[in-house]
Amino acid sequence: MTKRALITGASGGIGTSIAQKFAKDGFELFLVSQNTARLEHAAHGIENSHPETRVETIALDVSDAAAVSAALSGLKDRGLSFSVVVNGAGISGGGITGEVTTELWDRIIDVNLNGAFYVIRDVLRLDLIEAGGRIINIASTGGKQGVIHGAPYCASKHGLIGLTKALGLELARNGSGITVNAVCPGFVETEMAGRVREHYAAIWNTDIAEAKRRIEERVPIGRYIASEEVAAMVGYLTGPHSSGVTAQALNVCGGLGNY
Repeated sequence: MTKRALITGASGGIGTSIAQKFAKDGFELFLVSQNTARLEHAAHGIENSHPETRVETIALDVSDAAAVSAALSGLKDRGLSFSVVVNGAGISGGGITGEVTTELWDRIIDVNLNGAFYVIRDVLRLDLIEAGGRIINIASTGGKQGVIHGAPYCASKHGLIGLTKALGLELARNGSGITVNAVCPGFVETEMAGRVREHYAAIWNTDIAEAKRRIEERVPIGRYIASEEVAAMVGYLTGPHSSGVTAQALNVCGGLGNY
């Protein structure tokens, strides 16, 4: 039976590492991102390292409910179904809460929370996920605790974890065997991490190197997590021994959060 994975946010650092892991594990890949140039770059990288892997790209803004419905309906019309759906699309953002604009708040909630909901809802409505399939949401340790100057981001990721737990329980007793889990990275060394360092450097009135040092000082193991380490946890959740794990939010954070 063909294993297929649908990955949103596939052009980002974590998404690309997850795609590489799935390619190694023999999945056909359907990569989703609104950044078409980065998406094609990610796809070419996978095709170069795993030439036997089928890779298809879908340019899509997950915060657009109608566009999500149209894209997934198109996959249904082709007779496709998926073993794994990973909701990895996400953006960072925040600031002093009294100065956060409505536009920034809405955009972060729309991408990080609403986008995952739209994908999940239509995957279930259209019966695109197979029996025994896996839904995995990329959340954050910021979805379990507050992060100063990160109110919009924290709110979105808290919501994503709540969605994960509620849906995991909903599907646990319906006989489908579908599990729903969240993976919660801490500080991961990606391009987004670079933007976060710039953000905090500005708030703290310091340089980026000092911002990085302060962030790493907060992590018990003293370093950023590699995106491949996050992908390894996702890989476990798609593996043969994870069927008993559902409605959970699992940290990959170097001890940043121990809850």
